[in-house]
Amino acid sequence: MKYLCTNKENSPMDSFFNDTLNKLETAINGLEIEIENPLRRIEAVIPIVMQSLSKLKGYVLKTGFSNEDEEIRFFKYQKPVIVAKLIYYNAVYKIEAKKPHGRKEVLENYFNSKLSDLKTYFDENASFYSYYRTESTHLDETYFLRGRHNIKLGLDTYYFETDHNFNTSHDYKVAKIIANDLIEEYLENQLFKTAVNDSPKNPTKLNWTGNKSALTELIYALHSQGIFNNGNVDIKPIVTVFERTFNVDLGDFYHTFLELKARKINRTKFLDELKESLTKRMDEQDGI
Repeated sequence: MKYLCTNKENSPMDSFFNDTLNKLETAINGLEIEIENPLRRIEAVIPIVMQSLSKLKGYVLKTGFSNEDEEIRFFKYQKPVIVAKLIYYNAVYKIEAKKPHGRKEVLENYFNSKLSDLKTYFDENASFYSYYRTESTHLDETYFLRGRHNIKLGLDTYYFETDHNFNTSHDYKVAKIIANDLIEEYLENQLFKTAVNDSPKNPTKLNWTGNKSALTELIYALHSQGIFNNGNVDIKPIVTVFERTFNVDLGDFYHTFLELKARKINRTKFLDELKESLTKRMDEQDGI
């Protein structure tokens, strides 16, 4: 899911945030492709996320907001997107670093215990989850304006330890919601891989060994053609199936697609090469 600002007004703050997020996701996408080891990759990603967050903080403290609506939009929809990346990658790093060695049952118990932790956080913050998920706004001035905290509304201890010039009482909770969704998806993928790798019915394991951008191009082409579920399916579930089936992590596939669109020449390079290869094979078999 993309969290770029889509408001009709395009304030300097919106432009700065969108530019910062685009650059960050470009950098992360590059590291996803370059570094195979998940721990080493995350070690490279986290400092970049922190730098982006620091840039954002510097801009906010220097420039401020033009009005309360802009401030609410920033702390409700913009800053949490980047903080969520920090929470997500830090959580995945800990999960990977502490993952036990063992058979299917050991790994399943481990990943399920992490999913249980996510549910515990949800249960403890169910009221705010509902507020955020239903896109409610009646408490925005309390939740997302600085200096408006209300201890009766369930504050994390984290809030009292942070710089209140760059934090509101609930922007971190939004980041946790976004991050927990990503962590849940990651854990479910790990459970799926554990089951597949342990299954005797799946002796042939297929790994995607081509370029990741090529697979992204193929997936978007299939989605554009409406191949799956009569076209009534979002791109994300399709990507997840391909990642699981071919044991590949496509990272920020949406940004990869934007890079494909931005090509000056031959935007469908992989599809063109597929057509050429298949035609050549047919011609060879026909003796042409």
